[in-house]
Amino acid sequence: MTKHQIEVITSVERRRRWSREEKERMVAATFEPGASVSEIARSVGLHVSQLFRWRKELCQISAPSTPQLVPVEIATALPAPSTPAEPPRIPRSRKKSSMVTIELGGGRRLRVESDVDTEALGRILDVLERR
Repeated sequence: MTKHQIEVITSVERRRRWSREEKERMVAATFEPGASVSEIARSVGLHVSQLFRWRKELCQISAPSTPQLVPVEIATALPAPSTPAEPPRIPRSRKKSSMVTIELGGGRRLRVESDVDTEALGRILDVLERR
């Protein structure tokens, strides 16, 4: 005797067709103050993503096919205002600063720029050494 596997299907899966008016009505409901898109989708048996897709499709603004032109008037150029001549800028020489890392021991490090005030750095190191 041979056993055969039998599959029993109890529900009918169907694809629902929505008219444009129904889609527009549901999408319009999502824009009402205090409306929840997920609640609206659930109430009509839709997945939320489908309702968002319809919102995107129905609310899409198409770009105009021809560019919109604006009238332009050409006026004569105004004379440049007389301003006092600015003094020439003197280029400043920039110091290249670099970082100096000081190992304090115990896994502590102090990083300072190379052009740091040495007296101030000495005071800081004295305080850190006492701790």
